[in-house]
Amino acid sequence: MSSEPSLELPPAQQARSRLTQQRILEAGTALLEEGGTEALTVAAVAARAGVSVGSVYRRFAGKDRLIAALQYDMIDQFRNDIIRRFTPLHTDPTVLVASAVAGLTETFQAHARLMRVFITAGTTDPAVARIGSEASIDAGHVFRRFLEPIVPMIDGPEPELRLDVVYRLVYGACMNRVLHGEQFESERPLTWRQLTDELVDIACPYLLGASAR
Repeated sequence: MSSEPSLELPPAQQARSRLTQQRILEAGTALLEEGGTEALTVAAVAARAGVSVGSVYRRFAGKDRLIAALQYDMIDQFRNDIIRRFTPLHTDPTVLVASAVAGLTETFQAHARLMRVFITAGTTDPAVARIGSEASIDAGHVFRRFLEPIVPMIDGPEPELRLDVVYRLVYGACMNRVLHGEQFESERPLTWRQLTDELVDIACPYLLGASAR
């Protein structure tokens, strides 16, 4: 049995510590959304959170660890959001496909500002890119699990491949929209809602041989 003293804090101190950490994460998120990774410094986060610079360093050791913590925090929120949106409400195959596509596009839209920061950062930071890739693959697993009931109905010799292609198609369209906006590749206006509807119209015939509308 170890004779080392316990490092656990009393409940009141634990609660204050969690609150301080949450304030730091919220301050960091706001700074990232406002000015990207260049705007995020330990001093700026401390000032925004109303804590000392030492408090930030004690919890995150520096800017790189703080950015990683903020990315993981965003990923947790994204995953929880997508799971909530993927709660089956209907067993009709075309409705399930439409719900999966809409769940993905709506989650991207809800987290667009912060995702844009990390997508951009990932082009020059391998660590950010790796974490982003892992989260994207995990979201694909959630997407495909939601659509497992339609696998026997998929109109093609490799149903799992078709599900993966639909996920990649929707994911890629969302990533492009988050990064570049509505009219980067075309002058035609296309709202998130319209984009979702068109992606549903592509996905349903490809998977089920039937239109959603």
